Amino acid sequence: MFDVIVIGGGPAGYIAAINCSKNGMKTGCVETSKLLGGSCLNVGCIPSKTLLEISHKFSEFSNCHNEGIMVSKPQINVEQMMSVKTRRLQTLAGGIDTLFKKNKVERIFGLASFIDSNTIAVANDKFSAKKFIIATGSVPNVFSDFIIDEKNVCTSTGILSLTEVPKKMVVIGGGYIGLELGCVWSRLGSEVMVMEGGNKIMPSMDDEISSKSLQIFEKQSISFMFNQNINKVYSKNNKAIIETNEKMFELDVVLVATGRKPNTQGLNLENAGLKVNSKGFIDVDKKYKTLADNIYAIGDVIGGAMLAHKAEHEAIAVAENLIGKFGHVNYDVIPGIVYTSPEIASIGKNEQELKNSGIDYKIGKSSMVANSRSQAIGKTEGFAKILACKKTDRVLGAHIIGCEAGSVIHEIAVLMEFNGSAQDIAMICHGHPTFNEAVKEAALNII
Repeated sequence: MFDVIVIGGGPAGYIAAINCSKNGMKTGCVETSKLLGGSCLNVGCIPSKTLLEISHKFSEFSNCHNEGIMVSKPQINVEQMMSVKTRRLQTLAGGIDTLFKKNKVERIFGLASFIDSNTIAVANDKFSAKKFIIATGSVPNVFSDFIIDEKNVCTSTGILSLTEVPKKMVVIGGGYIGLELGCVWSRLGSEVMVMEGGNKIMPSMDDEISSKSLQIFEKQSISFMFNQNINKVYSKNNKAIIETNEKMFELDVVLVATGRKPNTQGLNLENAGLKVNSKGFIDVDKKYKTLADNIYAIGDVIGGAMLAHKAEHEAIAVAENLIGKFGHVNYDVIPGIVYTSPEIASIGKNEQELKNSGIDYKIGKSSMVANSRSQAIGKTEGFAKILACKKTDRVLGAHIIGCEAGSVIHEIAVLMEFNGSAQDIAMICHGHPTFNEAVKEAALNII
């Protein structure tokens, strides 16, 4: 009998398991993959960022003559690139295994299925626990008329394992995943077009950020088509075919990046007295408890921002709640980052949300053209934008396009966590020259 069994070994699951064990509970963790880390580590965050970094270096070397560095034209070895990706994620997955052993978390390999609210079946075995934490994450959301073969028509999983650079590629979906992976293959030589069903890329982002990002991507030779109604996607004669209302497209590879959906398949939730809501998520209360008193759920499977760092914080919170402490996640201060070049980062409210909520706000902006560090490295595209309450000056949100924006945004995260004001940022002595000075200048420009 376990005190707690965590179902899922991704960012939510393995963090929850380790923290439950640290809190004195006998803990097991069920995972279907031989490698811990879930989608994020194995087919998501880590491999995509590895390919983004390698492709970024390739692009930099290809254009370094502009800065007086004369080298022969670089070539990409896709097989070696993929080998590097695999080796790095295996190293990280092995590190989680080590943490499990160190913290006495028992690994259970297989697919978990509820027999009742106190028992699960995994393969031919049964396991009982006083409490369960469901952390099964999410899977690519694919429409029924999109036939995936992970060769010519790929999800984010297959696109991370291509064996050669496609000549022509279409990305269906203008969100984080599609833009990042589209940039990888565009830098390596693919002719990339993004087809989006709506009228903007990154629809959850601030409109100004979305508009500026589009301009930057277009200058990087990525083309865009908006308001697209795609009827069918399939492969034929080693080509990918897209059928829309107006036209048929034939190309080498299609990446279907139309979002993700909660992964609850095979859990047999009804046996535990649970069900999913109309959107497929598991409903929980503020302590992450489901309809069953002894079953909790966290991460992508409960909705909200489908981000690894959000899931990790819920994991820490639920582990605290299980021992009677107060585990809490501040959902107003969760950064969203797009790891393109330049990076795009956002936290808190955007202008549309503030307008819709009737909140009076003021704006401070600073262009990266005026940032000394950006000028020194020749990367001046983008800006920093801060939104603050007109009455109290409290920072309500921030949005940045620029080098290392994903790191710089955390200065705002700390400030917002402590209800800081724009003046607080403006009064802090920032090192020179740094990208963070753009944040200070934006705060000084609040009007």
